[in-house]
Amino acid sequence: EVQLVESGGGLVQAGGSLRLSCAASGFTFADYAMSWFRQAPGKEREGVSCISSSDGSTYYADFVKGRFTVSSDNAKNTVYLQMNSLKPEDTGVYYCAALWVCNWSPDAGYDYWGQGTQVTVSS
Repeated sequence: EVQLVESGGGLVQAGGSLRLSCAASGFTFADYAMSWFRQAPGKEREGVSCISSSDGSTYYADFVKGRFTVSSDNAKNTVYLQMNSLKPEDTGVYYCAALWVCNWSPDAGYDYWGQGTQVTVSS
């Protein structure tokens, strides 16, 4: 059974940090690019970051550059998102997803999605 399980969300004050984890199972983790998306209430899901499986390249949306860092541990089949200097506008449900290549669109046919973890940043 394929599973992506996110964890690490929570409530944090503006300027604070959180580290999200996404544990994968049931597929060959090393063959997939792993992306992070988020969805705020009333808004569409948007791409946040991605790490490529082929060469470890990382990609960030402009609104998180310099604040968020994506990494992965193939031995643990886990991808991480370190989020620093959090802002209230970072509030939303954060999802990880797997595809053979990084793609910013959530409609790109991602093979697997996690259930999401809530991040709330208070001002």
